[in-house]
Amino acid sequence: MTTKGSKYRARTESGDPDPIDVHVGGRLRLRRTLMGLSQTDLARSVGLTFQQVQKYESGANRVSASRLFHIAESLDVPVSFFFDDMPREGGLEEQPKVAFEPDRELLELTRNYRSIADAEVRRGIYELVKRLANKDGATE
Repeated sequence: MTTKGSKYRARTESGDPDPIDVHVGGRLRLRRTLMGLSQTDLARSVGLTFQQVQKYESGANRVSASRLFHIAESLDVPVSFFFDDMPREGGLEEQPKVAFEPDRELLELTRNYRSIADAEVRRGIYELVKRLANKDGATE
């Protein structure tokens, strides 16, 4: 949406990438990292170079709709995932921040959890972690 007399630009007045492109790139990086994929792994799965993935993740290059669709398929998320947590009113006036930066321990835990083939065992671990995280020590 543009206002009278203004022109939509892919970059801000200062030459920085559009904050929406930065947000989408941050969400792409978050999902790729949580899945334990390298930039090269993702690039191969959608027919890109890892440098293109780097530029998408930084917001330096804009991701086309068709490319975003294929990336979403490869990362097993809906396209809307890339726009989650983005302010809707008034646009983005400052650089959006990724909800959290996963640390190495969380990434390893997530990868290992996802590799458990037995759904019953996975559910048991999930319930155990929920109980351990309960601060008052009460069980549900």
